[in-house]
Amino acid sequence: MTYISIFITAIFVNNIVLAQFLGICPFLGVSKKVSTAIGMGAAVTFVMTIATIVTYLLQKYLLDAAGLQFMQTIIFILVIAALVQMVEIILKKVSPPLYQALGVFLPLITTNCAILGVAILVIQKDYNLMESVVFAISTAIGFTLAMVLFAGIREQLSTTKVPKAMQGIPIALVVAGLLAMAFMGFSGIKIG
Repeated sequence: MTYISIFITAIFVNNIVLAQFLGICPFLGVSKKVSTAIGMGAAVTFVMTIATIVTYLLQKYLLDAAGLQFMQTIIFILVIAALVQMVEIILKKVSPPLYQALGVFLPLITTNCAILGVAILVIQKDYNLMESVVFAISTAIGFTLAMVLFAGIREQLSTTKVPKAMQGIPIALVVAGLLAMAFMGFSGIKIG
């Protein structure tokens, strides 16, 4: 599989949020403003890429070598938690407004199943390190794309008249479903 096909497939065809339904919590929770969605996407991109590299190396050179594959999930979660703490400390110093905007959702990156899912998927797909990095970055771009699109639509919906029964989460879920259906259109694309 070429890097380009991994890139396009991860962003559009198998979008982590809209096709695989991983990372729904931040997708719904941090998508009220485009600026917050971009910030969350950047944080997830950083954590996902670094976590994939570190977990890949741990899997190949420690867990597989020592026959400790059963420890995969626990080790991966610990690595992701440590990386999120690092991102939280950096954001607090570098961008306090973004840190405040992300609020409780920043620590939730620790339990974001999209990050853990990507770390496990690269092992299951038997990617090499470079393919794993391309997959992680592409998946994070897909995650960010979905969040920014969703946030843009939600910002627009806040200025329109929505029936009272559909305001808030109900209309957000309808929009998320429509976005997922729109991305299903990419599933027929053959790459490579």
